Amino acid sequence: MSELSERFEPGTGGAREAGGKLRCDACPVMCYIAEGRTGACDRYGNFGGRIVRTDPVLVLEHAREAGEALVSFAADETPWDGSPVAPARRFVSAIGAGTTYPDYKPAPFVVAQEVEGVDLVTVVTEGIFSYCGVKVKIDTDRHLGPETATVRAGGEPVGHVTTAEYGSQMLSLGGVRHLTGGSKAEGRATCATLLALCNKQPVELAVDGGSTVVVEAGAAPLIDGRREARMRVGCGSATIGMFAAQWHGLVDEVVVVDDHITGVVSEHQAGKVLGWPDTGIRIRGRRSTPGRYFRVSEPGLGWGGTTLADPLDILGPFDARKGARPGLSLLMVSTTGEEYAYYELDAALQPVEKPFPERLRTSVARIDENCEPALCSVLFMAGAGGSLRAGVTQNPVALTRSVQGLETYVTCGGAPVHVWPGGGITLMVDVTRMPDNAFGSVPTPALVAPIEFTLRRDAYLGLGGHAGAIRNLDDVLAAGGEYHNPRRPAAAPRGNPWPPARALGPGAGTKGGR
Repeated sequence: MSELSERFEPGTGGAREAGGKLRCDACPVMCYIAEGRTGACDRYGNFGGRIVRTDPVLVLEHAREAGEALVSFAADETPWDGSPVAPARRFVSAIGAGTTYPDYKPAPFVVAQEVEGVDLVTVVTEGIFSYCGVKVKIDTDRHLGPETATVRAGGEPVGHVTTAEYGSQMLSLGGVRHLTGGSKAEGRATCATLLALCNKQPVELAVDGGSTVVVEAGAAPLIDGRREARMRVGCGSATIGMFAAQWHGLVDEVVVVDDHITGVVSEHQAGKVLGWPDTGIRIRGRRSTPGRYFRVSEPGLGWGGTTLADPLDILGPFDARKGARPGLSLLMVSTTGEEYAYYELDAALQPVEKPFPERLRTSVARIDENCEPALCSVLFMAGAGGSLRAGVTQNPVALTRSVQGLETYVTCGGAPVHVWPGGGITLMVDVTRMPDNAFGSVPTPALVAPIEFTLRRDAYLGLGGHAGAIRNLDDVLAAGGEYHNPRRPAAAPRGNPWPPARALGPGAGTKGGR
Protein backbone atom coordinates (compact mmCIF):
# COMPACT_ATOMS: atom_id res chain seq x y z
CA MET A 1 0.00 0.00 0.00
CA SER A 2 1.48 3.36 -1.00
CA GLU A 3 1.65 6.28 1.36
CA LEU A 4 -1.42 8.48 1.46
CA SER A 5 -1.27 12.16 2.27
CA GLU A 6 -4.00 14.03 4.05
CA ARG A 7 -6.33 16.45 2.31
CA PHE A 8 -6.90 19.71 4.09
CA GLU A 9 -9.36 22.51 3.87
CA PRO A 10 -7.82 26.00 4.17
CA GLY A 11 -6.56 26.63 7.68
CA THR A 12 -3.78 25.64 10.00
CA GLY A 13 -5.34 22.68 11.80
CA GLY A 14 -4.54 22.27 15.47
CA ALA A 15 -2.75 25.62 15.75
CA ARG A 16 -3.14 29.36 16.25
CA GLU A 17 -0.82 31.95 14.73
CA ALA A 18 1.08 34.27 17.08
CA GLY A 19 3.96 36.57 16.17
CA GLY A 20 4.85 34.68 13.00
CA LYS A 21 4.82 31.38 14.85
CA LEU A 22 2.14 28.74 15.16
CA ARG A 23 0.95 27.70 18.59
CA CYS A 24 0.50 23.94 18.76
CA ASP A 25 -2.30 22.64 20.96
CA ALA A 26 -1.41 18.93 20.74
CA CYS A 27 -0.40 18.84 24.41
CA PRO A 28 -0.43 21.05 27.52
CA VAL A 29 2.99 22.60 26.72
CA MET A 30 1.37 24.69 23.94
CA CYS A 31 4.61 25.43 22.06
CA TYR A 32 5.02 28.44 19.76
CA ILE A 33 6.78 26.93 16.73
CA ALA A 34 8.59 28.84 13.98
CA GLU A 35 8.40 27.75 10.36
CA GLY A 36 10.54 24.70 9.70
CA ARG A 37 11.00 23.85 13.36
CA THR A 38 9.46 21.27 15.69
CA GLY A 39 8.05 21.70 19.16
CA ALA A 40 9.68 20.55 22.39
CA CYS A 41 8.33 17.04 21.83
CA ASP A 42 9.93 16.67 18.37
CA ARG A 43 6.64 15.11 17.28
CA TYR A 44 4.84 18.17 15.88
CA GLY A 45 6.31 20.93 13.74
CA ASN A 46 5.44 24.00 11.70
CA PHE A 47 5.88 23.14 8.05
CA GLY A 48 4.28 25.14 5.28
CA GLY A 49 2.26 27.25 7.68
CA ARG A 50 0.51 24.38 9.39
CA ILE A 51 1.16 22.02 12.28
CA VAL A 52 2.39 18.68 10.96
CA ARG A 53 2.64 15.40 12.83
CA THR A 54 6.19 14.20 12.15
CA ASP A 55 5.44 10.56 12.98
CA PRO A 56 2.91 8.70 10.83
CA VAL A 57 -0.40 7.37 11.92
CA LEU A 58 -0.03 3.62 11.55
CA VAL A 59 -2.57 1.32 9.99
CA LEU A 60 -1.76 -2.14 11.22
CA GLU A 61 -1.59 -4.76 8.52
CA HIS A 62 -1.22 -8.47 8.93
CA ALA A 63 1.31 -9.23 6.18
CA ARG A 64 1.58 -12.72 4.80
CA GLU A 65 4.99 -14.28 5.32
CA ALA A 66 6.30 -17.31 3.53
CA GLY A 67 5.02 -20.50 5.09
CA GLU A 68 3.05 -18.73 7.83
CA ALA A 69 -0.69 -18.48 8.22
CA LEU A 70 -0.83 -14.70 8.16
CA VAL A 71 -2.94 -12.79 5.71
CA SER A 72 -2.10 -9.80 3.60
CA PHE A 73 -3.41 -6.28 3.94
CA ALA A 74 -5.98 -6.54 1.19
CA ALA A 75 -9.43 -5.53 0.16
CA ASP A 76 -10.66 -8.97 -0.76
CA GLU A 77 -13.95 -10.33 0.46
CA THR A 78 -12.67 -13.67 1.73
CA PRO A 79 -15.01 -14.84 4.53
CA TRP A 80 -13.48 -14.93 7.94
CA ASP A 81 -12.97 -18.54 9.05
CA GLY A 82 -12.35 -17.69 12.69
CA SER A 83 -8.57 -17.85 12.46
CA PRO A 84 -6.71 -15.55 14.86
CA VAL A 85 -5.72 -13.21 12.05
CA ALA A 86 -8.53 -12.41 9.66
CA PRO A 87 -8.31 -11.49 5.96
CA ALA A 88 -9.14 -7.96 4.89
CA ARG A 89 -9.26 -6.70 8.48
CA ARG A 90 -7.72 -3.27 8.81
CA PHE A 91 -7.21 -1.87 12.26
CA VAL A 92 -6.33 1.79 12.69
CA SER A 93 -3.99 2.04 15.64
CA ALA A 94 -3.53 5.16 17.71
CA ILE A 95 0.20 5.35 17.01
CA GLY A 96 0.83 8.85 15.72
CA ALA A 97 -2.86 9.73 15.75
CA GLY A 98 -2.47 12.78 17.98
CA THR A 99 -4.12 13.57 21.27
CA THR A 100 -7.46 14.78 22.53
CA TYR A 101 -5.82 17.92 23.93
CA PRO A 102 -7.48 20.36 24.52
CA ASP A 103 -9.83 18.06 26.26
CA TYR A 104 -13.16 19.35 25.06
CA LYS A 105 -12.80 17.90 21.57
CA PRO A 106 -13.44 14.32 20.36
CA ALA A 107 -10.60 11.86 19.90
CA PRO A 108 -8.56 12.36 16.71
CA PHE A 109 -10.18 9.38 14.98
CA VAL A 110 -13.51 7.68 15.64
CA VAL A 111 -13.51 4.95 13.01
CA ALA A 112 -16.47 2.79 11.98
CA GLN A 113 -15.93 -0.64 10.43
CA GLU A 114 -18.26 -3.54 9.68
CA VAL A 115 -17.08 -7.03 10.65
CA GLU A 116 -19.31 -10.04 9.90
CA GLY A 117 -22.35 -7.80 9.81
CA VAL A 118 -21.49 -6.14 13.13
CA ASP A 119 -20.97 -2.37 13.15
CA LEU A 120 -17.90 -1.64 15.26
CA VAL A 121 -16.47 1.70 16.30
CA THR A 122 -12.82 2.12 17.27
CA VAL A 123 -11.94 5.35 19.06
CA VAL A 124 -8.29 6.16 18.45
CA THR A 125 -6.15 8.57 20.46
CA GLU A 126 -2.70 9.02 21.95
CA GLY A 127 -2.94 9.45 25.69
CA ILE A 128 -0.69 11.89 27.53
CA PHE A 129 0.05 9.84 30.64
CA SER A 130 1.52 11.55 33.69
CA TYR A 131 0.22 8.67 35.79
CA CYS A 132 2.22 5.90 34.20
CA GLY A 133 5.18 3.62 34.74
CA VAL A 134 6.57 0.22 33.88
CA LYS A 135 6.78 -3.05 35.75
CA VAL A 136 10.01 -4.85 34.86
CA LYS A 137 10.49 -8.60 35.30
CA ILE A 138 14.12 -9.73 35.14
CA ASP A 139 14.65 -13.48 34.93
CA THR A 140 17.52 -14.10 37.31
CA ASP A 141 18.39 -15.45 40.74
CA ARG A 142 21.14 -12.87 41.04
CA HIS A 143 20.60 -10.35 43.80
CA LEU A 144 19.94 -6.93 42.30
CA GLY A 145 19.39 -5.14 45.60
CA PRO A 146 17.19 -5.15 48.69
CA GLU A 147 13.45 -4.67 48.36
CA THR A 148 12.41 -0.99 48.26
CA ALA A 149 15.97 0.02 47.24
CA THR A 150 16.00 3.02 44.91
CA VAL A 151 16.66 2.36 41.23
CA ARG A 152 18.53 5.10 39.39
CA ALA A 153 19.10 6.07 35.77
CA GLY A 154 21.89 8.51 35.13
CA GLY A 155 22.13 9.06 38.88
CA GLU A 156 18.48 10.15 39.22
CA PRO A 157 15.88 8.08 41.13
CA VAL A 158 13.37 6.54 38.72
CA GLY A 159 11.80 3.70 40.75
CA HIS A 160 12.49 0.95 43.25
CA VAL A 161 13.03 -2.77 43.68
CA THR A 162 9.79 -4.54 44.53
CA THR A 163 8.91 -8.05 45.68
CA ALA A 164 10.73 -10.85 43.87
CA GLU A 165 8.77 -13.49 41.98
CA TYR A 166 9.53 -17.12 41.17
CA GLY A 167 12.89 -17.07 39.41
CA SER A 168 12.70 -13.36 38.69
CA GLN A 169 13.60 -10.02 40.22
CA MET A 170 11.06 -7.23 39.85
CA LEU A 171 11.39 -3.47 39.44
CA SER A 172 8.70 -0.80 39.60
CA LEU A 173 9.74 2.27 37.63
CA GLY A 174 8.15 5.63 36.93
CA GLY A 175 4.91 6.85 38.39
CA VAL A 176 3.66 10.37 38.91
CA ARG A 177 5.86 11.06 41.95
CA HIS A 178 9.04 10.48 39.97
CA LEU A 179 7.72 12.20 36.84
CA THR A 180 6.38 15.35 38.51
CA GLY A 181 6.98 15.17 42.26
CA GLY A 182 10.76 15.50 42.34
CA SER A 183 13.33 17.73 40.69
CA LYS A 184 13.21 18.62 37.00
CA ALA A 185 16.23 16.38 36.43
CA GLU A 186 14.45 13.47 38.10
CA GLY A 187 11.35 13.99 35.98
CA ARG A 188 13.33 14.19 32.76
CA ALA A 189 15.39 11.09 33.62
CA THR A 190 12.27 9.15 34.56
CA CYS A 191 10.49 10.10 31.34
CA ALA A 192 13.51 9.23 29.19
CA THR A 193 13.90 5.87 30.97
CA LEU A 194 10.25 4.93 30.52
CA LEU A 195 10.27 6.01 26.89
CA ALA A 196 13.34 3.93 26.06
CA LEU A 197 12.07 0.84 27.88
CA CYS A 198 8.63 1.04 26.29
CA ASN A 199 10.20 1.43 22.85
CA LYS A 200 12.19 -1.78 23.49
CA GLN A 201 15.55 -0.04 23.83
CA PRO A 202 18.28 -0.98 26.35
CA VAL A 203 18.56 1.09 29.54
CA GLU A 204 21.24 0.89 32.22
CA LEU A 205 19.86 1.01 35.76
CA ALA A 206 21.75 1.11 39.06
CA VAL A 207 20.25 -0.21 42.30
CA ASP A 208 21.29 1.50 45.54
CA GLY A 209 23.33 -1.00 47.54
CA GLY A 210 23.11 -3.52 44.74
CA SER A 211 23.87 -4.20 41.10
CA THR A 212 23.95 -2.40 37.80
CA VAL A 213 21.67 -4.01 35.25
CA VAL A 214 21.01 -3.35 31.56
CA VAL A 215 17.33 -3.97 30.80
CA GLU A 216 15.83 -4.38 27.34
CA ALA A 217 12.37 -5.80 26.69
CA GLY A 218 12.64 -9.26 25.15
CA ALA A 219 16.41 -9.52 25.70
CA ALA A 220 18.53 -11.22 28.36
CA PRO A 221 19.58 -8.95 31.24
CA LEU A 222 23.17 -7.83 31.69
CA ILE A 223 23.95 -7.83 35.43
CA ASP A 224 27.19 -6.22 36.58
CA GLY A 225 28.60 -6.82 33.12
CA ARG A 226 27.57 -10.48 33.01
CA ARG A 227 24.96 -11.64 30.53
CA GLU A 228 22.37 -13.81 32.27
CA ALA A 229 21.55 -16.91 30.25
CA ARG A 230 19.06 -18.97 32.27
CA MET A 231 16.02 -18.60 34.44
CA ARG A 232 16.17 -21.14 37.25
CA VAL A 233 14.24 -24.39 36.86
CA GLY A 234 12.70 -23.91 40.31
CA CYS A 235 13.73 -23.40 43.91
CA GLY A 236 16.05 -25.94 45.54
CA SER A 237 13.14 -27.94 46.89
CA ALA A 238 11.35 -28.02 43.52
CA THR A 239 14.56 -29.12 41.81
CA ILE A 240 14.87 -32.01 44.27
CA GLY A 241 11.31 -33.04 43.50
CA MET A 242 11.91 -32.92 39.75
CA PHE A 243 15.18 -34.82 39.61
CA ALA A 244 15.42 -37.02 42.74
CA ALA A 245 14.57 -40.16 40.77
CA GLN A 246 17.36 -39.42 38.27
CA TRP A 247 19.92 -39.13 41.07
CA HIS A 248 18.74 -42.20 42.98
CA GLY A 249 21.39 -44.90 42.93
CA LEU A 250 24.05 -42.62 41.41
CA VAL A 251 25.02 -40.48 44.40
CA ASP A 252 24.51 -40.70 48.19
CA GLU A 253 23.41 -37.09 48.78
CA VAL A 254 22.34 -34.08 46.75
CA VAL A 255 22.11 -30.49 47.94
CA VAL A 256 20.51 -27.92 45.60
CA VAL A 257 21.74 -24.50 46.71
CA ASP A 258 19.21 -21.69 46.46
CA ASP A 259 18.85 -18.29 48.07
CA HIS A 260 15.20 -18.94 48.89
CA ILE A 261 14.76 -22.67 49.60
CA THR A 262 17.79 -24.97 49.59
CA GLY A 263 16.89 -28.63 49.07
CA VAL A 264 18.48 -31.79 50.60
CA VAL A 265 17.40 -34.98 48.87
CA SER A 266 17.92 -37.47 51.75
CA GLU A 267 15.58 -35.46 54.01
CA HIS A 268 13.13 -34.31 51.33
CA GLN A 269 9.81 -36.07 50.88
CA ALA A 270 10.83 -37.02 47.34
CA GLY A 271 13.87 -38.82 48.71
CA LYS A 272 11.87 -40.52 51.45
CA VAL A 273 9.38 -41.88 48.93
CA LEU A 274 12.31 -43.33 46.97
CA GLY A 275 13.73 -44.92 50.12
CA TRP A 276 16.76 -42.65 50.32
CA PRO A 277 18.92 -43.49 53.37
CA ASP A 278 20.02 -40.85 55.88
CA THR A 279 23.47 -39.36 55.37
CA GLY A 280 24.07 -37.45 58.61
CA ILE A 281 24.29 -34.16 56.70
CA ARG A 282 23.77 -30.85 58.52
CA ILE A 283 22.81 -27.58 56.83
CA ARG A 284 23.56 -24.14 58.26
CA GLY A 285 20.21 -22.47 57.76
CA ARG A 286 16.67 -22.26 59.07
CA ARG A 287 14.92 -25.59 58.60
CA SER A 288 11.43 -25.26 57.24
CA THR A 289 9.99 -28.68 56.47
CA PRO A 290 12.07 -31.85 55.96
CA GLY A 291 14.69 -31.27 53.30
CA ARG A 292 13.87 -27.56 52.88
CA TYR A 293 16.04 -24.78 54.35
CA PHE A 294 15.65 -21.01 54.38
CA ARG A 295 18.40 -18.38 54.76
CA VAL A 296 21.42 -20.58 54.13
CA SER A 297 23.15 -17.38 52.93
CA GLU A 298 22.50 -13.76 52.17
CA PRO A 299 21.29 -13.03 48.63
CA GLY A 300 24.03 -12.27 46.14
CA LEU A 301 25.64 -13.12 42.82
CA GLY A 302 27.03 -16.54 43.74
CA TRP A 303 25.63 -20.06 43.78
CA GLY A 304 21.83 -20.10 43.38
CA GLY A 305 21.53 -16.35 43.96
CA THR A 306 23.47 -16.49 47.25
CA THR A 307 26.75 -14.88 48.24
CA LEU A 308 28.43 -18.31 48.20
CA ALA A 309 31.58 -18.88 46.20
CA ASP A 310 32.16 -22.17 48.05
CA PRO A 311 28.95 -24.19 48.65
CA LEU A 312 30.61 -26.12 51.49
CA ASP A 313 30.18 -23.00 53.62
CA ILE A 314 26.54 -23.99 54.26
CA LEU A 315 27.46 -27.45 55.61
CA GLY A 316 27.91 -28.27 59.27
CA PRO A 317 29.74 -31.40 60.58
CA PHE A 318 28.47 -34.71 59.23
CA ASP A 319 27.05 -37.00 61.93
CA ALA A 320 28.25 -40.63 61.87
CA ARG A 321 25.39 -41.64 64.16
CA LYS A 322 22.93 -40.65 61.43
CA GLY A 323 24.53 -42.34 58.46
CA ALA A 324 27.67 -40.38 57.63
CA ARG A 325 30.63 -42.57 56.60
CA PRO A 326 33.93 -42.28 54.74
CA GLY A 327 33.48 -42.42 50.99
CA LEU A 328 29.90 -41.04 51.09
CA SER A 329 29.36 -39.16 47.81
CA LEU A 330 27.83 -35.69 47.63
CA LEU A 331 26.59 -33.62 44.67
CA MET A 332 26.08 -29.89 45.19
CA VAL A 333 24.40 -28.01 42.35
CA SER A 334 22.66 -24.67 41.77
CA THR A 335 19.09 -24.19 40.56
CA THR A 336 20.26 -23.40 37.00
CA GLY A 337 22.89 -26.14 36.76
CA GLU A 338 25.52 -23.49 36.06
CA GLU A 339 27.41 -24.30 39.27
CA TYR A 340 28.03 -27.86 40.37
CA ALA A 341 30.65 -29.86 42.27
CA TYR A 342 31.21 -33.42 43.50
CA TYR A 343 32.64 -34.43 46.88
CA GLU A 344 33.41 -37.55 48.90
CA LEU A 345 33.80 -37.74 52.68
CA ASP A 346 37.30 -38.57 53.93
CA ALA A 347 38.16 -40.57 57.06
CA ALA A 348 37.40 -37.55 59.24
CA LEU A 349 34.00 -37.16 57.51
CA GLN A 350 35.14 -33.98 55.77
CA PRO A 351 33.93 -33.43 52.19
CA VAL A 352 36.79 -33.41 49.68
CA GLU A 353 36.21 -32.25 46.11
CA LYS A 354 36.79 -34.92 43.45
CA PRO A 355 36.72 -34.91 39.65
CA PHE A 356 33.15 -34.67 38.47
CA PRO A 357 31.88 -38.17 37.53
CA GLU A 358 30.41 -38.78 34.11
CA ARG A 359 27.44 -40.63 35.63
CA LEU A 360 26.10 -37.32 37.03
CA ARG A 361 26.64 -35.10 34.01
CA THR A 362 23.35 -36.08 32.38
CA SER A 363 21.33 -35.02 35.42
CA VAL A 364 23.13 -31.67 35.68
CA ALA A 365 22.62 -31.10 31.97
CA ARG A 366 18.93 -31.90 32.46
CA ILE A 367 18.64 -29.07 34.99
CA ASP A 368 20.21 -26.75 32.45
CA GLU A 369 17.87 -28.03 29.73
CA ASN A 370 14.81 -27.30 31.84
CA CYS A 371 15.81 -23.71 32.48
CA GLU A 372 14.09 -21.22 30.22
CA PRO A 373 16.11 -18.40 28.60
CA ALA A 374 16.53 -15.41 30.88
CA LEU A 375 14.64 -12.41 29.52
CA CYS A 376 13.53 -8.96 30.58
CA SER A 377 9.82 -8.24 30.37
CA VAL A 378 8.50 -4.66 30.34
CA LEU A 379 4.83 -3.97 31.01
CA PHE A 380 3.61 -0.42 30.50
CA MET A 381 1.08 0.52 33.17
CA ALA A 382 -1.09 3.63 33.08
CA GLY A 383 -4.41 5.09 34.12
CA ALA A 384 -6.71 6.57 31.47
CA GLY A 385 -7.91 9.79 33.06
CA GLY A 386 -11.10 11.77 32.68
CA SER A 387 -9.78 14.04 29.95
CA LEU A 388 -8.75 11.12 27.72
CA ARG A 389 -12.13 9.50 28.30
CA ALA A 390 -13.88 12.74 27.38
CA GLY A 391 -12.46 12.31 23.89
CA VAL A 392 -14.45 9.08 23.64
CA THR A 393 -17.75 10.12 25.17
CA GLN A 394 -19.42 13.21 26.56
CA ASN A 395 -20.02 11.30 29.79
CA PRO A 396 -16.57 9.85 30.73
CA VAL A 397 -17.81 7.60 33.54
CA ALA A 398 -19.95 5.76 30.99
CA LEU A 399 -16.79 4.64 29.21
CA THR A 400 -15.29 3.41 32.48
CA ARG A 401 -18.39 1.35 33.21
CA SER A 402 -18.40 -0.01 29.65
CA VAL A 403 -14.76 -1.10 29.91
CA GLN A 404 -15.26 -2.66 33.33
CA GLY A 405 -18.42 -4.36 32.06
CA LEU A 406 -16.43 -5.94 29.18
CA GLU A 407 -18.54 -4.12 26.60
CA THR A 408 -15.61 -2.03 25.36
CA TYR A 409 -12.36 -3.72 24.35
CA VAL A 410 -9.17 -1.77 25.05
CA THR A 411 -5.94 -2.11 23.07
CA CYS A 412 -2.64 -0.22 22.92
CA GLY A 413 -1.27 -0.01 19.42
CA GLY A 414 -3.38 -3.06 18.59
CA ALA A 415 -2.02 -5.11 21.49
CA PRO A 416 -4.44 -6.55 24.06
CA VAL A 417 -4.23 -5.08 27.55
CA HIS A 418 -5.10 -6.21 31.05
CA VAL A 419 -7.52 -3.82 32.72
CA TRP A 420 -7.37 -3.85 36.49
CA PRO A 421 -10.65 -4.35 38.36
CA GLY A 422 -12.00 -1.56 40.51
CA GLY A 423 -12.45 2.08 39.66
CA GLY A 424 -11.02 3.85 36.66
CA ILE A 425 -9.31 2.38 33.60
CA THR A 426 -5.92 1.21 34.86
CA LEU A 427 -4.24 -0.98 32.29
CA MET A 428 -1.07 -2.97 31.65
CA VAL A 429 0.34 -4.02 28.28
CA ASP A 430 3.37 -6.03 27.19
CA VAL A 431 5.42 -3.62 25.08
CA THR A 432 6.87 -6.44 22.96
CA ARG A 433 3.39 -7.01 21.52
CA MET A 434 3.26 -3.42 20.26
CA PRO A 435 4.80 -2.08 17.03
CA ASP A 436 8.25 -0.55 17.31
CA ASN A 437 8.49 3.07 18.46
CA ALA A 438 4.85 3.13 19.53
CA PHE A 439 5.57 5.51 22.42
CA GLY A 440 6.44 9.17 22.52
CA SER A 441 6.80 11.80 25.21
CA VAL A 442 6.08 15.43 25.97
CA PRO A 443 8.25 17.61 28.18
CA THR A 444 5.64 18.17 30.88
CA PRO A 445 7.11 15.42 31.47
CA ALA A 446 4.78 12.61 30.48
CA LEU A 447 4.68 9.60 28.23
CA VAL A 448 2.50 9.50 25.13
CA ALA A 449 1.02 6.08 24.40
CA PRO A 450 -1.51 4.83 21.86
CA ILE A 451 -4.85 3.61 23.15
CA GLU A 452 -7.86 2.32 21.26
CA PHE A 453 -11.39 1.62 22.48
CA THR A 454 -13.48 -0.74 20.34
CA LEU A 455 -17.16 -1.53 20.80
CA ARG A 456 -20.37 -2.01 18.88
CA ARG A 457 -21.69 1.13 17.26
CA ASP A 458 -25.03 0.99 19.05
CA ALA A 459 -23.21 0.62 22.39
CA TYR A 460 -20.97 3.56 21.52
CA LEU A 461 -23.94 5.77 20.81
CA GLY A 462 -25.62 4.50 23.96
CA LEU A 463 -22.82 5.68 26.20
CA GLY A 464 -22.92 9.19 24.75
CA GLY A 465 -20.18 8.82 22.14
CA HIS A 466 -19.30 11.61 19.72
CA ALA A 467 -21.67 10.56 16.96
CA GLY A 468 -20.76 13.46 14.70
CA ALA A 469 -17.09 12.44 14.70
CA ILE A 470 -17.64 8.90 13.40
CA ARG A 471 -15.96 8.25 10.04
CA ASN A 472 -15.47 5.12 7.99
CA LEU A 473 -12.07 3.59 7.41
CA ASP A 474 -11.79 4.58 3.75
CA ASP A 475 -12.40 8.22 4.66
CA VAL A 476 -9.72 8.07 7.36
CA LEU A 477 -7.20 6.62 4.93
CA ALA A 478 -8.04 9.17 2.27
CA ALA A 479 -8.54 12.35 4.28
CA GLY A 480 -6.55 11.80 7.47
CA GLY A 481 -7.10 13.98 10.47
CA GLU A 482 -6.34 17.30 12.04
CA TYR A 483 -2.56 17.15 11.66
CA HIS A 484 -0.88 16.81 8.27
CA ASN A 485 1.10 13.58 8.21
CA PRO A 486 1.65 10.69 5.81
CA ARG A 487 -0.05 7.34 6.21
CA ARG A 488 1.76 4.05 5.98
CA PRO A 489 0.91 0.51 6.99
CA ALA A 490 2.87 -1.33 9.66
CA ALA A 491 3.20 -5.01 10.39
CA ALA A 492 1.35 -6.03 13.54
CA PRO A 493 3.23 -8.14 16.07
CA ARG A 494 2.08 -11.73 16.12
CA GLY A 495 -0.49 -12.81 18.65
CA ASN A 496 -2.73 -9.75 18.44
CA PRO A 497 -5.92 -11.05 16.79
CA TRP A 498 -8.22 -8.49 15.24
CA PRO A 499 -11.05 -8.08 15.71
CA PRO A 500 -11.29 -9.58 19.19
CA ALA A 501 -14.33 -11.69 19.90
CA ARG A 502 -15.32 -9.43 22.78
CA ALA A 503 -15.67 -6.44 20.46
CA LEU A 504 -18.19 -8.32 18.35
CA GLY A 505 -20.41 -8.87 21.35
CA PRO A 506 -22.33 -11.86 22.76
CA GLY A 507 -22.18 -15.03 20.71
CA ALA A 508 -18.93 -14.16 18.99
CA GLY A 509 -15.85 -16.29 19.31
CA THR A 510 -17.49 -19.67 18.83
CA LYS A 511 -15.98 -20.87 15.59
CA GLY A 512 -12.43 -21.79 14.74
CA GLY A 513 -11.30 -21.40 18.34
CA ARG A 514 -11.66 -17.64 18.07
